[in-house]
Amino acid sequence: MTSTRKVPFARRRNKKTNYIKRLALLKSGKNRLVFRRTNKSCIVQLIKYYPEGDRTVVHVNSKRLAKYGWLGKANMPTAYLCGYIAAKECLSKGINEAVFDIGLITPIRKSSCFAALKGALDGGLSVSHRKEVIPDEGTISGKHIESFASSKSPEERKKIFSEYFRKNIEPTKLNELFKKVKESIDKEFQKK
Repeated sequence: MTSTRKVPFARRRNKKTNYIKRLALLKSGKNRLVFRRTNKSCIVQLIKYYPEGDRTVVHVNSKRLAKYGWLGKANMPTAYLCGYIAAKECLSKGINEAVFDIGLITPIRKSSCFAALKGALDGGLSVSHRKEVIPDEGTISGKHIESFASSKSPEERKKIFSEYFRKNIEPTKLNELFKKVKESIDKEFQKK
């Protein structure tokens, strides 16, 4: 007696790829704007499909934000800025449209993956989306982090935000820094 059980692909068994979702994205015929988040960083990529294998056209890691004076953590403002830079790079390479791919991330409204999407939209990339999933401007610019930092005593603040202080970043003035970083990104891409 032979078994009729079909063994799924290894990437499906290891919960790395949902092939049904991937096929639906590929059928659109558009490049994929991919967002991934680790415990310490955010990654935004533009991936182009080729029959012999996907190719990454644009790659932005949150560590890259250090050159603009931003501490690249895995938070909302960082995700937004990564999406913003990725969109600017896409436009400089002649790509102005994509489909958003969050992989196996559970799509929760107003989460960091949608902050990255908002960054890409503000950067000029055209991506189909619903408006109710986008986080509000205050959250994107880090006002929630500012208010949390302001509610703590100076000793607690130095303990909780020690990495920020090591980089000479004041967590109670994160919104100002966010605006400066965004302006410096704009200036860099205006030169190109």
